[in-house]
Amino acid sequence: MKADNGTLHRHDYPDREALATGLAAGIAAKLAGAISEHGQASIAVSGGSTPKRLFAVLSQADIAWDRVTVLLVDERICPPDSDRANQRLVRETLLKGPATAAHFAPFETGLATPDENAARSAELFAGVPLPLDVAVLGMGTDGHTASFFPHGDKLSEALDMEGQRKVVAMKADGAGEPRLTLTLPVLLDARFLALHIEGEEKRGVFDTACAGADTHAMPVRAVLNQSGTPVHVFWAP
Repeated sequence: MKADNGTLHRHDYPDREALATGLAAGIAAKLAGAISEHGQASIAVSGGSTPKRLFAVLSQADIAWDRVTVLLVDERICPPDSDRANQRLVRETLLKGPATAAHFAPFETGLATPDENAARSAELFAGVPLPLDVAVLGMGTDGHTASFFPHGDKLSEALDMEGQRKVVAMKADGAGEPRLTLTLPVLLDARFLALHIEGEEKRGVFDTACAGADTHAMPVRAVLNQSGTPVHVFWAP
């Protein structure tokens, strides 16, 4: 993987259990610090199969979960109880044990159009403490992160660092359902930004992304190839 530079900081682990333990400890420390300093904390997490171990470990962290707000980085527009819904994954794997006390703010997905869901989600998030204290991103083998999909219909809007929107709807060939996503300015404003990837294939995708500049072909480059926000890359084989 690409060596550390001023923005990218690598954290390589020998296996996925060690990664989950290490990243969970780091996240818990950041949340506890925010609670101590501000009285509350916020974290945005990603879906998919990769974070399941992380969520299981993090859910047991000994912190004041009743002062933590949990958001999703992105969501599929589908019923909340669908096995495709990121919010179902979070409810079943993260909001367990001590973390049951956390406040969960899922996206709105029940309105008629993607744009209506995006607008309502932004309203629901208005009370969430920003900037985010922690944001944990994943990455697909196509180079997407969040719901920033290659050549998505609103990718330029989602990646616009001068834009004012916090939530954007996204349609793309590789996305399956229409999606909702936090925008790049919200994610890059996080006090601690992590990219959680596992396996040799993802390491290769990461290296390819770092070596190029076309964000529409590999949108994760918008996160990796910027110089304003440190990105901590957690990887295990």
